[in-house]
Amino acid sequence: MNHLELPVSVAPPAQLAGGLLDLLQVEGALLALKDADSGCYLWANAPCLAWLGADAQRVVGATDLELLPQTEANALQAADARALAAGQAVVTEDHRFERAGVRTEFHVVRHVLAPADGARQILSLWRDVTQSRRDAGRLQSALDQIERQQHAVEVLRRQHAQGLVRPSELFRREHFEEHLRREAALSQREHREFALVLLALDRVESMRQTLGDPAVQAVTQSMGLLMRTNTRAMDVLSQLGDGRFAILLSGVGLATAHSRMEHLRRACATEVVVVNGQGFNFEVSIGVASFPHTAATLADLSQAAVRALADARQRGGNRVALASIRLGELLPVN
Repeated sequence: MNHLELPVSVAPPAQLAGGLLDLLQVEGALLALKDADSGCYLWANAPCLAWLGADAQRVVGATDLELLPQTEANALQAADARALAAGQAVVTEDHRFERAGVRTEFHVVRHVLAPADGARQILSLWRDVTQSRRDAGRLQSALDQIERQQHAVEVLRRQHAQGLVRPSELFRREHFEEHLRREAALSQREHREFALVLLALDRVESMRQTLGDPAVQAVTQSMGLLMRTNTRAMDVLSQLGDGRFAILLSGVGLATAHSRMEHLRRACATEVVVVNGQGFNFEVSIGVASFPHTAATLADLSQAAVRALADARQRGGNRVALASIRLGELLPVN
């Protein structure tokens, strides 16, 4: 049986180089050729010219320092030098640029060419990986959130096994106020602290107008879960109204309450809520007051927490603000 014999090597057709350049340009890749000694551009494709912000007439013969901000030019020159010193034909490196508040990331492959005349050149291929890195970051955030939720379920399971089950729904205002009165009486009798925390979703009306009521409801449910998993079984949780919540931290002083609520604030800021296939984040402002250090009566305690919450919101939200400690707590009375 006769077999078709092929040559060991086949020289690429002359059109191959041009075809490859066209394919890379369709894919949006940036290509540039530089003289290794001078750093001057010898050629750049259209996407690269657009990124440099100049036409071919200005780019060819110019260096990065003549075309780009100094910080960016220095980074590229250093990368070219590393590629030349690497002693290998192909060197890869990532570059990050920020212009007008927009961050762009490139994965760059540099190929050191050594033509017959000995004048080395650097061919670089740039791929914009900004979106893929963002997608990877979102995926990692989603995986982290799933892990946190699994941990929350495990905490609730252990609480159930230990008989420390709390209501699945948040207390209503009147029930919360009753617990607050009991805690105040216990505090006065046993001379111990407790903290009152008020929380409010930031920009809830804007969220409702942009994403609708289902989004606000989903955030409220997520908020309830985060509150339950970031507090103890002995703490009392309540929903006071639309986007407003309260926590009674039993036997906890101002500093400890601040630390725990800062942890809750961060958990809220990193939570991803999904409604109709669209994921989004939310933020919360938190005001913390303690009894008896910031107030001597329940009425004063409530007002101190309200003022602290207002302070957090006035300062831009997504923060924890503490009520002021009463002067008498710092200065002894003679």
